[in-house]
Amino acid sequence: PRICVVGSGPAGFYTAQHILKHHGGAQVDIYEKLPVPFGLVRFGVAPDHPEVKNVINTFTQTARSERCAYYGNVTVGRDVTVPELQQAYHAVVLSYGAEDNRVLGIPGENLPGVYSARAFVGWYNGLPENRDLKPDLSCETALILGHGNVALDVARILLSPLQLLRKTDITDSSLAALACSKVKRVWLVGRRGPLQVAFTIKELREMINLPGATAVLDPADFTGLENAVKDAPRPRKRLTELMIKTALEKPGEKPVEVQAGAAAPREWGLKFQRSPQEVLPSADGKKARGVRMALTCLEGSGDSAKAIPTGDVEELECGLVLSSIGYRSLPLDPAVPFDSQRGVIPNSSGRVEGVPGLYCSGWVKRGPTGVIITTMNDSFDTAQSVLEDLQGGVLDLSPSREGFGAVESILRSRGVRPVSFSDWEKIDAAEVARGKAAGKPREKIVDPAEMLRLIGH
Repeated sequence: PRICVVGSGPAGFYTAQHILKHHGGAQVDIYEKLPVPFGLVRFGVAPDHPEVKNVINTFTQTARSERCAYYGNVTVGRDVTVPELQQAYHAVVLSYGAEDNRVLGIPGENLPGVYSARAFVGWYNGLPENRDLKPDLSCETALILGHGNVALDVARILLSPLQLLRKTDITDSSLAALACSKVKRVWLVGRRGPLQVAFTIKELREMINLPGATAVLDPADFTGLENAVKDAPRPRKRLTELMIKTALEKPGEKPVEVQAGAAAPREWGLKFQRSPQEVLPSADGKKARGVRMALTCLEGSGDSAKAIPTGDVEELECGLVLSSIGYRSLPLDPAVPFDSQRGVIPNSSGRVEGVPGLYCSGWVKRGPTGVIITTMNDSFDTAQSVLEDLQGGVLDLSPSREGFGAVESILRSRGVRPVSFSDWEKIDAAEVARGKAAGKPREKIVDPAEMLRLIGH
């Protein structure tokens, strides 16, 4: 059987890996829009979390299997359609993730100084579409809307001592911009309370221990929570206890490592039960100067608690606003059913509803939540559905499906030249060599045209 996977992030690679491992004859072709593979492992994981990127070694082994091929620089839905892939393959798995972000839907969100966390992360991680972001870091206070791990990542990068970032694969241009940054205070604001935060304890602990930065948590926000959390699941309980402990710590109890030539001390804090109503413009209307917040009260408890505006408002001054309220999948091709309300492809165990032979895995299957391990299990689940359908005779295994042979002539007729995995390995080697010169694990190439020149495309 010839199987095609669209998207080369964790969902795509784990799906391919599982199918290859459990079916001795399957051929899997992976298509990717960018010349370079690995999706969010390359472009989403924070540069100071290199250990999370170790999964790339596993993905590389999969890609090097003689029954697997990688075709980068191919945009499915434009260069080749999903129906064309269905003609060429016995099964098609869509694993293209979430390439957009949710919008706030409030006045002023398009003012200069307001960015999505997704674009900001893409900027410091070298995602080609965000390479020209040039965020304005000339203000002292930044406001991040959202209480997830991405929000903490962004706060940590904004406040990290430069000597910590210099040893990472953060892009050269964002390192230069952060070196000139005036930001020394970051507020992370959420609509709900401490019991509803979405970040995990590892990320919170890392933020609390960030050298040269002080955590500012208001003890009043945590009154009575020790009791409320007694019977909560262990991760939620430990996370809440760590916030309470940090809130109650007296200044000076925690040794503050003084940075070399330390500027004004940096600080960050969590603000709860505030919902953004409007980004306020500066006097000349040319950029953001703050955010008006509706104060909220919670109805219900636990994860299902809802934030209801109380009628009171407050204004928070800031020159930089980063909205970190979630990623969003987009429809890929008119031929594929899409639930735009939920931002997913309607499916059951990865089988796309009403389209036999079409599958999905990862964020486009279940929504943009969870970490790499969540995506791994989810992709194995979809791969299992494909394997069951192969065995159960659900899929038409007629020999006429030519796989890449058929797609190649379509791409050639449209002037598209795919990038192979060995092409990627040349780009990879060039990045590692450039990084070595600067004492970094790699210096990412951020311009696709430069990547293609490098491999003689």
